[in-house]
Amino acid sequence: MNKLKLFALTAVALMGITSVANADAAMLQSNDFVGISFWLVSMGCLAATVFFFLERSSVPAGWRVSITVAGLVTGIAFVHYIYMREVWVTTGESPTVYRYIDWLITVPLLMLEFYFVLAAVGKATSGVFWRLLIGSLVMLVGGYLGEAGYINSTLAFVIGMAGWIYILYEVFSGEAGKSAERSGNKSLVTAFGAMRMIVTVGWAVYPLGYIFGYLTGGVDANTLNIVYNAADFLNKIAFGLIIWAAATQQSSRAR
Repeated sequence: MNKLKLFALTAVALMGITSVANADAAMLQSNDFVGISFWLVSMGCLAATVFFFLERSSVPAGWRVSITVAGLVTGIAFVHYIYMREVWVTTGESPTVYRYIDWLITVPLLMLEFYFVLAAVGKATSGVFWRLLIGSLVMLVGGYLGEAGYINSTLAFVIGMAGWIYILYEVFSGEAGKSAERSGNKSLVTAFGAMRMIVTVGWAVYPLGYIFGYLTGGVDANTLNIVYNAADFLNKIAFGLIIWAAATQQSSRAR
């Protein structure tokens, strides 16, 4: 019964957001593949949000914050993708501002998931929390300043890469990575390893898109938006599903 109530509340809230966002939206054309990609990501994020909040009560108590954050990430992304699609369909321009607003909220939350999964098994420290948060903000601010034209695009790329490299160091060789290895918790180690692969391989799409879109050229706005959308679809939804799988695995072992 509680799950049904939660599902109903989540669905009503999200459908209300959708109706407001689309009140004056232009029609999506069948040959607008970029617009279609925005729509597909928004619907995928909607489905993931409902799923995560429904499953929250089914995992051990220590993992519930992580599942809640996973639902918040996809829920926030859903709202922003509705608006990004509208900007694209209406103007034909890349929704850079909306995209970075979305990343500025969701990416730090994704980074803090490393902290939250460590906290689920009692292996987290406040230092991990702040280092991951600061690293993600440096990465995002650098990228936005370059894409929006506020500073030299090469300098912005260097700043953004410095933030990303710092994050990779922390989750592989820093305190976060070492804490996961020493935890002795198989579910945590499995989840941590998969999350690291997403941050390493999945996130490589973004600097590559920046290089070809803003430094060397060769990629137009259509291609760049489709690539960014596909990366967001994988990195946001899969990230949460990995954590959910680890949490359910931990639950089954506890029985």
